[in-house]
Amino acid sequence: MARKTTAVSKGQEAPPTDAEPVVLPPEALRYLDFVRVEKRLAARTHTLYTLDLEKLVQFAAVVKQPLLELQNVHIRRFVAQMHSAGRSGRGIALILSGWRGFFAWAARQGLVQHNPVQDVRAPKAPKPLPKALGVDDAVRLAEFDQPGADPWLEARDAAIVELLYGCGLRVGELVGLDVIASSTARNEGRGWLDLQAGEAHVFGKGSKRRSVPMGAPAITAVQVWLEQRAQPFGGASSPRLDAALFIGRRGVRLSAQSVWLRLRERSQLAGLTTPVHPHMLRHSFASHLLQSSSNLRAVQELLGHANITTTQVYTRLDFQHLAQVYDAAHPRAKRKSGD
Repeated sequence: MARKTTAVSKGQEAPPTDAEPVVLPPEALRYLDFVRVEKRLAARTHTLYTLDLEKLVQFAAVVKQPLLELQNVHIRRFVAQMHSAGRSGRGIALILSGWRGFFAWAARQGLVQHNPVQDVRAPKAPKPLPKALGVDDAVRLAEFDQPGADPWLEARDAAIVELLYGCGLRVGELVGLDVIASSTARNEGRGWLDLQAGEAHVFGKGSKRRSVPMGAPAITAVQVWLEQRAQPFGGASSPRLDAALFIGRRGVRLSAQSVWLRLRERSQLAGLTTPVHPHMLRHSFASHLLQSSSNLRAVQELLGHANITTTQVYTRLDFQHLAQVYDAAHPRAKRKSGD
């Protein structure tokens, strides 16, 4: 029975297919034995290495080159073909990693003089836009009050939401806050609040400190929490009480994971359709501030970004929001069906 072929334009190479089993050359089989025995790879990982080498052998057959004679230009051509066929940048990067390992081994064995994959990189995958809440949902979460809830937990969780959304803090910065400033906090990389000045002093990425203004709702929420904070432990001077601003039932600093879980639960109780995580409130802080002010440099400073290109993603998010408003409201935004 004749094998089915795919029509290829003149001068165009046919992409490799998986229609027939691939016969790996001896050097590829030796390498696979090496990684299985010497590196003790898991069976699944060994299978993936095998599949990646089979792809490489198929590509080599298309350009009529022995495996060990492939050059940098061939590898780049293979990457372009995989990319145009729809393979993701991450998937291509994983394949290149496998090929790079094979040629590095071959070079150590004296089978090749150089690694043709060494300086080849996969296409960059587009970064997804950060997910932010709409203004109404963010305000609903910030103003949410659960009747009949434990007042200690309610005060703490309300203050957490206000600082995450009202100040744009990272969750690590939030749980790293102490009640008051101290030399110990400074030396150990912790932050603190100055309620009188209305500022949060945080210790962020890259061991950089910054001060973030606190709005009136955040100050009030923290004051309410501070009135509740020490009560289960016999007062603020209790030895059971940690210096942390946000503590758990045992009086020790709250973990980032606990904040994630509490925020997720609180957002569901508030009736939000999307489970909220701490970084979503940071994204919301930045997006809503940029929508109102258009001051990208100020948003960069408030977020503590070292490079403004990191902050510029919120201009894309802001444009996306504007485009949605336009599509929903402008009579010329959408053409009628059938036009």
